[in-house]
Amino acid sequence: MYAERPAPAGLACLWTRTVSSPTVQRVVPDGCTDLMWSPSTGALFVAGPDTQAQLAVVEPGTLYGVRLPPGAFPSVFGVPAHAVRDLRVPLSELVPGVRLRSFSDMVSFCASRVVVDPALAATASLLRSADVASAAWEIGLSSRQLRRRSLDAFGYPPKVLQRVLRFDAAMRLAWDGLPFASVAAEAGYADQAHLAREVRSLAGVPLSQLIRS
Repeated sequence: MYAERPAPAGLACLWTRTVSSPTVQRVVPDGCTDLMWSPSTGALFVAGPDTQAQLAVVEPGTLYGVRLPPGAFPSVFGVPAHAVRDLRVPLSELVPGVRLRSFSDMVSFCASRVVVDPALAATASLLRSADVASAAWEIGLSSRQLRRRSLDAFGYPPKVLQRVLRFDAAMRLAWDGLPFASVAAEAGYADQAHLAREVRSLAGVPLSQLIRS
């Protein structure tokens, strides 16, 4: 069972996943990054920004997670987000010496360090509806500057970030029960066929299968 609850200011959400037997979970790109803790093993690890679906084996018990919003990764972990793109990395490799012994420790650690550059927050918002050149112009950066900052903050170049954010918006609409043609229109795809191609590319399965998982 997966459950989310509100998080302190600056964080996206807090979540738990509880299973009674080993389970394979398809994790799809959403532009976010997570700090996760397994009490059964004591493992603390960071999930970097994904560019495609990851199949993760969830062991029996409860996994605890703190989700960071797009752009927050470098302030919390001290390295550019592209350094851990598509990776799962022990927290100790990124922040040596840190000691977190509970879920509340994880939340406090992230909340006390999280900072999102306002220009980058604006970038994520603009790329949901504008092309890359227009987004760069709106926030006063050249396309090259935007690419460099985007790689560091989000782990993706701007065009990939745009694809991931659009896909995430589409998934939320589909999970809410909106017809797929309406999902495509609302999320900014050219048509339903475009939506279908992007879902297969990023998630590895058709949309109809993905929303049932």
